[in-house]
Amino acid sequence: MTTTSTRQTAGIIADGCVKVLLAVVYTAGAAPLGHRLGVAPWLLVACAAALLIGGGIEIGFVRSRPLRTYIRCMVAYDTGWVLATIAGLLLAWQGSSAAGEIWIGYQAAGSLALAALLVVAAPPMTGSGTPAETRRDNTGPADDS
Repeated sequence: MTTTSTRQTAGIIADGCVKVLLAVVYTAGAAPLGHRLGVAPWLLVACAAALLIGGGIEIGFVRSRPLRTYIRCMVAYDTGWVLATIAGLLLAWQGSSAAGEIWIGYQAAGSLALAALLVVAAPPMTGSGTPAETRRDNTGPADDS
């Protein structure tokens, strides 16, 4: 791996770990956080489940999906997160009670969408034109089916 790909891989793992950590925080603090954000505690717990799934898949597929796929998905997720945050802040500024629901709802839906895209993404190709997951030599994971 090159230095750039090593850093990207570390960033992907860190991003997945942040999602898992947020899941723990949202679950542990569902009632007080829900009150502060103006959302029902069950919504925070549902978001935590989605974040846990998304973060787990993000970490779990890091070696079997192309870095380019990860980067694109993460940029799309983060762009949506910024837009949802801006929308939530604007709504909160206007006194709307939907601000927290939009922000938490996006994190849940966005995490599941990111996870789904990674699950259906094709594995990286080897130099021989076969997916890396099906290699049977000692240079990568083998498919024993």
